[in-house]
Amino acid sequence: RAAGGGRWLPWLGLALLPLAVPPAAAPGGCPSACYCVATPELVTCRYERLEEPPRELPAAVHNLSIAGSNLSILPRAAFAARPLRDLRLLRLRHDNIHTIEDMALQGLPALRTLDLSHNPLLSVAAGAFAGVPLLSTLQLNQALLAAPLEEQLALAMQNLTLRRLELAGNALQALPASLLSPGLEELDLRNNSLQRLAATELRSLEAPELRGLRLNLGANPLSCDCALRPFLAWLRSAGSRVLDARSLRCAGPPALRGAALLRLRPEGLVCSAGEGGEPGQLETASYVFFGIVLALIGIVFLMVLYLNRRGIKRWLHNLREACRDQMEGYHYRYEQDADPRCASAVGTP
Repeated sequence: RAAGGGRWLPWLGLALLPLAVPPAAAPGGCPSACYCVATPELVTCRYERLEEPPRELPAAVHNLSIAGSNLSILPRAAFAARPLRDLRLLRLRHDNIHTIEDMALQGLPALRTLDLSHNPLLSVAAGAFAGVPLLSTLQLNQALLAAPLEEQLALAMQNLTLRRLELAGNALQALPASLLSPGLEELDLRNNSLQRLAATELRSLEAPELRGLRLNLGANPLSCDCALRPFLAWLRSAGSRVLDARSLRCAGPPALRGAALLRLRPEGLVCSAGEGGEPGQLETASYVFFGIVLALIGIVFLMVLYLNRRGIKRWLHNLREACRDQMEGYHYRYEQDADPRCASAVGTP
């Protein structure tokens, strides 16, 4: 049996040989700092600390991913060293990109998806996305934390026809209305700092060019107070537009923490003074509190009287006796002054 098993060893070695040999360079050249997976259409460069995009890429590449490098700046025509007319997806995650110059994507006419997530963006030129007319998906997750870039991005995106925009994890406190281009179909706002969508923001979502827009709002610290009522009403009437509506939970106040938004009642959402509550509710609460305080004071006063009832009775008795003695003195003097005999005796020399 051992001899029979030995006959299979050469064949087993031949079967494992492709796993031990690195993939051959793809036709048209695969950059030394990268590797091509299966076919030259997928090129991945990971954690190679590149200072600039690789120049020798397969001409037929469809997907290009560069991660963990130090690209810093995307200059004009950063990927145009060799025509990449078939490139459709470009991922540039964790590449320390802080500046995107004009025409940085020139030479990528077929690009449809651009992922710039997890980069500390500081400057985006107005023409940064020029030359990519087919771009429909822009991913900027955790890329807007280093500086406020809403105005710059609005200028750079004005000639794009985006279908999907991802802005997750950017500590946004309000809906980025200037980035909502006409025709946008999906907006990812998960894991931001949104407490609610205000009435003005809800009206902007009802614009004719944004009627088909769907939102992702999960993992936001929603504040379930009276200011949430317009958003709650909109969420119930247009719930299909919020893809994760059923998973939305309250982050505060403590009494409602963790409660599902769709199970809340508008009348159960109250305001506190620090949140600009409604005057009527605050006034009513003040009167109730004042009444409770007065009732407590009255109860304490009655308890004091009850506990000191004997002393109070003795004090009242003494007070009454003193008043009686005083009145008897006055009465005696009055009688003396009214007696004529006393008066004549006083007047005789």
